[in-house]
Amino acid sequence: MTVHEGEPFGVWLGRQLRRRGVSQAELAKELDVTRAAVSAWITGRAEPRLEKIELIERFLGLSSGASVTRAELSDSADSLGWYHRPAHRDGGRELGNAAAYAFDSDLAVLAREATQNSLDERFDPERPVRVRYVLHELTGERLHRFLKALRWDDLREHLHAAADPLRKTGRILRNGLQDLAEKDSLVLLRIDDYNASGLTGPEYGDGRFAAVVRRQLDSHKSTTAGGSFGLGKATLWASSRFGLVMMHSTLSETYEGQRERRLIGRLDLPWHELGDQQYAGPAWLGVPDRERDGTSRSWWADERTVEELYLSRGSDEPGTSFLVVGAYDAATEGGDLETMHENLVRGVADNFWASMIAGRDSAPMLEATVESLRNTTTVRPEERVDPHRHQPSRSRAVRAFLNGETVERITDAEAVLQKTVPLTVPPVKGRSKAFEHEAVLLVTPMENGEEERPNRLVCMRGTRMIVMDRAVGEVVGTPPFQAVLLAGLAVGESEENAAAEAFLRTAEPPDHNDWKQTDDLTATYARGAATRLREFRQAMITMTRAAARPTEGPPDEVPEALRGLLDLDPPQPNPAPKHPTVKSLTGEVRPDGAWQIRAVVRLPEGVDPWIMRPALRFGTLSGGGLPAGWAELEPEFGCEVVEGRLRFTPGARTAAFRGVSDVASHPVAANLAIAEVDLVRGESAP
Repeated sequence: MTVHEGEPFGVWLGRQLRRRGVSQAELAKELDVTRAAVSAWITGRAEPRLEKIELIERFLGLSSGASVTRAELSDSADSLGWYHRPAHRDGGRELGNAAAYAFDSDLAVLAREATQNSLDERFDPERPVRVRYVLHELTGERLHRFLKALRWDDLREHLHAAADPLRKTGRILRNGLQDLAEKDSLVLLRIDDYNASGLTGPEYGDGRFAAVVRRQLDSHKSTTAGGSFGLGKATLWASSRFGLVMMHSTLSETYEGQRERRLIGRLDLPWHELGDQQYAGPAWLGVPDRERDGTSRSWWADERTVEELYLSRGSDEPGTSFLVVGAYDAATEGGDLETMHENLVRGVADNFWASMIAGRDSAPMLEATVESLRNTTTVRPEERVDPHRHQPSRSRAVRAFLNGETVERITDAEAVLQKTVPLTVPPVKGRSKAFEHEAVLLVTPMENGEEERPNRLVCMRGTRMIVMDRAVGEVVGTPPFQAVLLAGLAVGESEENAAAEAFLRTAEPPDHNDWKQTDDLTATYARGAATRLREFRQAMITMTRAAARPTEGPPDEVPEALRGLLDLDPPQPNPAPKHPTVKSLTGEVRPDGAWQIRAVVRLPEGVDPWIMRPALRFGTLSGGGLPAGWAELEPEFGCEVVEGRLRFTPGARTAAFRGVSDVASHPVAANLAIAEVDLVRGESAP
């Protein structure tokens, strides 16, 4: 029984009527009062007399005094049932959930998508999200009791009707049903998260609950979240032989006056026929919702029902437990508990090792464990996923960054070199301006015996899930190394970092494994966004190779294992420029024979504006410095063009501009020359 002391009577009464499917008119008739009187009670404009309150309690099946304490009983498990969505009236059919096929069907992918969703729902940002994976194989009497609690007999005919061997989804269903009958065994996979928001919000309106339980392609996430398509949740149902997932949520905010033990089940079947009835496929386990033609809604369960469904949570912290019924690993043809356990550990470790790194003064974003049971007996004890064991070199690099312990030169085998990689974030269509974001590049030697492939660059943003993993290639004279790129909010909290985060988020495909041109990127950002991404990708590889390249002159007494990495000279500060200098130059020859150039300029400290003339010169095999003119000059950020000169914004540290050469001024054809740009001092600033 739940008690809500201090809650207004009208709020309590309205909830009781909704939960029992009783209208205000029906209550008014039962109590022999007007419909307006009941409305006044619910809106708080009046309260009923004592004798009417006693009648209300009896009519609603509540104990005497429940209206005073605002107490209510949990929904009765006897009223639970499966609601199957009828087929579309126009004859349309969905023969499976297309979202489930956007990913590979294996537990490592499930671990990536489910853990990312938990990270995105972190409730208290000062504490980590705790994610717990529990594999549990049931056999014999325990299995039969679980299937009874699940109302399996009500599902059996639907499952067999949908198990069409001519369709992919049907073959998976058929195989699962055969295994269950022959082996009398079923694997459950429960995914618990703690310090997460939980499935908050109404049954059918906008909110986390409806986004997960009722809808497809609805992520209901912020613009800085890791996920963005609403596809990842489909991996839960895809990992079930039957497309069946149960959910138990402890809410971070109340709904219907309650927070604990909100339960519902969802079954994803293809279209199927049973007798003379046709069904669209999806079905929900819950209590009847009489306001929606008998559909099933979530219910507030008692502790016994939660235990019978193997959905008990370890604490009252907000979060959700997802139970995948009939879990299997398609990558290993089903797999035994040991193999499935290892694949879950690997999936979390490979994708979220950086999220589990703690700094000296900061907690990790994530803590994760995996455990395996058989009929409540431990098969593999709870195992904490340790990032330093799975990714020692890269974990050391991220920890050094968080602790501010990076260096400008590698001087020992555990040093972490930090550099920056520029990313030009283009303007959003119709608003904002372009600016330069400085991503952080970390390079460190590999540890002896480390199993990871050497000379690789991994890239991440926001929650530090791995987005890209790229080969850098061998750098002559350099022992094996690992590199990590932090971009967007992974660098730190700021408005510019958040804007860079949003840009990179639109550049990710559904499986979040690349930064490239996407429909979302093209629709959101001004022309040239794809070019900025290509420049960023090229720059990160170039900078990594340059950072890993050995410095000169290690002394003879340096151990052979470190030769080429050590530089015993103390790090020299990188002095600020005394005048604007060209930091980087990119470009290409256009079809009309003109050079199209983009230059990034590094600016000195100070508040006075600088005015400089960009001098274009052509370098050839026979000589250099041949002057050419500009046909176009266009500022990008940090400057403006005034009568062919660049006026840099006071206080800016970087700027960028674009230019197109004047073909008529070319001393030689553009494709026979190298374009060079210098900045020449102009007249004094006004």
